[in-house]
Amino acid sequence: MQKLLLACLIVLSSCTVQRINKSLTNSEVFDKGHLGFMLLDPDKDKVLVDINSDKYFIPASNTKLFTFYTSYTVLGDSLVNGLNYLEKGDSLIFWGTGDPSLLHPDLKNEVAVDFLKSQTKQLYLLDNFDQVDAFGSGWSWDWYNSYYAAERSALPLYGDIVRFAKEEGDSTFSIYPTRFSSSLVETQPRGNSSSSFRRDHLENKFKYFVTTEASDKRFETDIPFITSADFAAQLLSEEIGREITVINNSEYFTEEPKKLLTASADSIYSQMMKISDNFLAEQLLLLVSDQLENKLSTADAIAYAKENLLADLPDEPIWVDGSGLSAKNMFTPRSIIALLGKIRAEVPLEKIKAYFPAGGESGTIRNWYPSDPGQPPYIYAKTGTLSMSNALSGYLVTKSGKILHFSCLMNNYAISGSELKTELTKVLYYIHDKY
Repeated sequence: MQKLLLACLIVLSSCTVQRINKSLTNSEVFDKGHLGFMLLDPDKDKVLVDINSDKYFIPASNTKLFTFYTSYTVLGDSLVNGLNYLEKGDSLIFWGTGDPSLLHPDLKNEVAVDFLKSQTKQLYLLDNFDQVDAFGSGWSWDWYNSYYAAERSALPLYGDIVRFAKEEGDSTFSIYPTRFSSSLVETQPRGNSSSSFRRDHLENKFKYFVTTEASDKRFETDIPFITSADFAAQLLSEEIGREITVINNSEYFTEEPKKLLTASADSIYSQMMKISDNFLAEQLLLLVSDQLENKLSTADAIAYAKENLLADLPDEPIWVDGSGLSAKNMFTPRSIIALLGKIRAEVPLEKIKAYFPAGGESGTIRNWYPSDPGQPPYIYAKTGTLSMSNALSGYLVTKSGKILHFSCLMNNYAISGSELKTELTKVLYYIHDKY
């Protein structure tokens, strides 16, 4: 009787897997582009679905899975190093580590500000900005005004953005940091937009308009500003009320600096993963590089990860930035599945649930992949979106209590992301319900 029951369960499981495969391969939606899909039952070490899992796809923000794993492994989950500094007689010489939290509008970290305020020594900012390209390889030049492409920098302040925000019912909008108020000029409305904020291409000068229709509505707009060592020193000087002089003595980089611990890595990971924050992802790789080499290099951080942390992946990652903004990034679904397994093995499940967006509940999938009413989320996964690229990879909890690993990469679709996600919702819910 037991053997008969086991045989029935195997047959039912096999039928379920076949239906899952058909829902993907026979879909009129997924047939309109290039699909890569892999589904793994890690308890059985069994691949349930494999569609083009060995092919390379542009992953968009699924790249952040690689950034997260690298950062978590190298930096841990406690405090990150926010400043390097040396004490020389009556001078304190400091330089940036890439820490994105300093005066960030969401992370609100002021440890470095308080540290510098407390000093009685002369303050000198050692210029290491030339170690960091403001934009990643393959980024588009016309993203300069877009919140998702804030400049990378050695010593970011305020998240390297200006935030224009207004709550419903307020008569005016706020500006953070306020020192940019004098750089703002009102212009005439254009097009169908009810509000607009734009920065000049090569200057930190901003133009805006807010129509009558938008005057009583809530909005929040982040616009990147142009960074440099001199400007960072100026901004910090204004914050602490002390003069800061920029110096360019590279010999100091050869000395072992003291380190100022500042922000919680946990808070950075969660913010980066949940809302898919490109700026935080880019800066995390700089923090990794600082931790490893006391210099800032995205390429070096990636090279270290590929050689020391990811050498056992099925296919070598083609990986150029931290965020996935670049279309030069390419990964295979089976490598992402292998990475998800490494994350599961090294990161507690409760932390994964705290970091990853949850279907129908939080982050970039709060409006997608909902669970049944009254039930907890069944999808914990990282999204990815670029022009003609859509991705979702992570963990799926079935009604039977299993945790499956899945990766879905979709490229070259000339249809809306909503159509793809609607179709994927049907597939993922069927797996959740039946497997």
